[in-house]
Amino acid sequence: MGKKKKGGKHITKKALTAMVDAMFQEHQSETLELKVIFRELGLVTHPSKLLCMDILQDMLLDDYITEKPLYHYTLNNPTQVMTGVFHRKANGKNTFVPDDGGVPILVAERNSLHAMDGDRVQAALLARRKRHMREAQIVEIIERSDKSFVGKLQCHRDIAFLLTEDRTLANDILIPRSGLKGAKDGDKVIVKIVEWPEGAKNPVGKVVDVLGKTGENDAEMHAILAEYGLPYSYPKAVEEYANRLPTEITEQEISRREDLRDVMTFTIDPRDAKDFDDALSIRKISSNLWEVGVHIADVSHYVTEGSMIDKEAYKRATSIYLVDRTIPMLPEKLCNQVCSLRPDEDKLTYSVIFVMNAKAEVKDWHLAHTVTRSNRRFIYEEVQQVLEAHGEASPEDLKNPGDHCDPENPDYEPAEHFATELITLNRMAKELRRRRFQQGAVEFDRCEPRFEIDATGKPTSVYFKVAKDANKLVEEFMLLANRTVAESIGNVPKNKNAKTFVYRIHDLPDPNKLMHLADFVLKFGHKLKATGNRAEISRNINKLLADVKGAREQNVVETITLRSMMKAKYSTFNVGHYGLAFDFYTHFTSPIRRYPDLMVHRLLTRYAEGGRSVMRDKYEEMCEHSSEMEQLAAQAERSSIKYKQVEFMKDHLGEEFQGTISGVTEFGIYVEINENKCEGMVPMADLNDDYYTFDERNYRLVGRRRHHCYSLGDQVTVKVARANLERKLLDFSLVRE
Repeated sequence: MGKKKKGGKHITKKALTAMVDAMFQEHQSETLELKVIFRELGLVTHPSKLLCMDILQDMLLDDYITEKPLYHYTLNNPTQVMTGVFHRKANGKNTFVPDDGGVPILVAERNSLHAMDGDRVQAALLARRKRHMREAQIVEIIERSDKSFVGKLQCHRDIAFLLTEDRTLANDILIPRSGLKGAKDGDKVIVKIVEWPEGAKNPVGKVVDVLGKTGENDAEMHAILAEYGLPYSYPKAVEEYANRLPTEITEQEISRREDLRDVMTFTIDPRDAKDFDDALSIRKISSNLWEVGVHIADVSHYVTEGSMIDKEAYKRATSIYLVDRTIPMLPEKLCNQVCSLRPDEDKLTYSVIFVMNAKAEVKDWHLAHTVTRSNRRFIYEEVQQVLEAHGEASPEDLKNPGDHCDPENPDYEPAEHFATELITLNRMAKELRRRRFQQGAVEFDRCEPRFEIDATGKPTSVYFKVAKDANKLVEEFMLLANRTVAESIGNVPKNKNAKTFVYRIHDLPDPNKLMHLADFVLKFGHKLKATGNRAEISRNINKLLADVKGAREQNVVETITLRSMMKAKYSTFNVGHYGLAFDFYTHFTSPIRRYPDLMVHRLLTRYAEGGRSVMRDKYEEMCEHSSEMEQLAAQAERSSIKYKQVEFMKDHLGEEFQGTISGVTEFGIYVEINENKCEGMVPMADLNDDYYTFDERNYRLVGRRRHHCYSLGDQVTVKVARANLERKLLDFSLVRE
């Protein structure tokens, strides 16, 4: 690398900085390893090496150099022009993310060229300013994103403005009268930006859809979907295509399948379910053996790859469940009629059929395209009632009465003649569940708030969805089917390559987050050992969750524990499912509402017929899309719950409630009301009895003078002060004792 430079024993920081700088300038396109830098600069003493590392750290903080991998350094070229994606922020601290996966680079508003969030752009790095963040300037907008904005229209004489809560825009969107599309003042609308003239403060847009009057239920629910770029209606062309599909089950088709119509089969679903995509069957085949079938709607028979319905289903990737409605992945004729496993109707199914003993051990199994006929449609409450009546329910279930089926309902039929089958399946499910947790599955049994809704969509009361034995019965057999088919493809001998498949994966928790969790729960007197193998860590987490059950800090500890977990996603690269403690897992059981399940059905059929492995890159891209759409759907669902919580609490302004501090920020404290789980904020301005500082590490606010603390998990009394439906925000005020 050339002649060694002298780095004497008493070299100054200024002199060594100049030497390091000259070295990087001399080798601009090279990556220099730390020990090579030491050697070339002649740094032999410990103090001189430490000084050099301090200088390198300063250069890293200045973004003058980059470190990749560890202790390998490269000069950042200040004249480099890069392509990537622009991300706009309302505070003006926009960022540019290079295509090469580098760190985001700051783009000041004056240098943004009015790029919009998600635009593909070309950016040039600006000249470095000492001790300042690295900055870039947008020089060209290559491709505009398809982003739209949702908000309330405010009309004036000749123009209108869109008032939006979108945090990527600092200014309202100006809409000329010619671009209103019939919208009126106060309407909820969707707007696209058509231009942003140079030097203009506001972008110019046009209305592309009118959702309705602000505050109307349909308009607000559609606005939530549009906010996340999700569909709120089904294309008529696709529905018409579905209506023309041949749906008759021919004798020829039945002859190609395993005919299980004479086997006792039933569905178990929520009370308001309309699409029944899974059913269970059971029949005794010897003194200690049962044949248990998990039957799934054979959607792939009707939705062929590349068809109009398939393209729309892939685009959506999932059904979306808001508080008061379902936005289906498939046209209604398929999801609620043709594919739905309705009672007393012959249906085409894809089945995993197990031979099991009383200990829930699988002695044999096979996968088959079948034709089945459901004998009965159960709701969870009915099954739970049967289990409780025969002393089969868990003690925890009896403590949580929940909803019960009404025997006086004219549609109610006694389920007593199904009792033996339900009890047998329940005992097997409990054994499957026991073994799963013994092997290291993590148990999160969190109750979920739900709303009773009137005809106008207004929430009238809150109840909680609690998973009881009836729910867990279905869950365990679905898990067993999903795991079994995943193992059949992925679990191959060491000298063979598994065929490309779609897995549902869940990676191990982040070790740093686990250590942080261990520190946090210590404040409540709980211990968590955050080291060990996968099974040990799972057992430690389960013990923690069991210890906090019923304690005042339960909700907070469960929330922080969930945050330490990785998100489950779809991938062709299998890493196992940590939360379930499965080495192989997939989604096979819900093709009516999840596109990955449809992909799995097609792959299983292809491989069963001797087909070659599919292209991994193509399927990985489909997995990534499905994971992204799943996250967006979950965000929309949470947003609809938040809206209904605010709408529900609007009728309780001025009332006092007991609550638990569920979040602490520099802006104030979040409080969750104990009786209905509605969450609101006590703004910092309301905490006027002292000057409070935010202790981020310990999740608390601390008063400077009186040293009073507001910490996560603390019990407080609050009064409902404000309910802002447009922003989905609740404000509380503290009731001090």
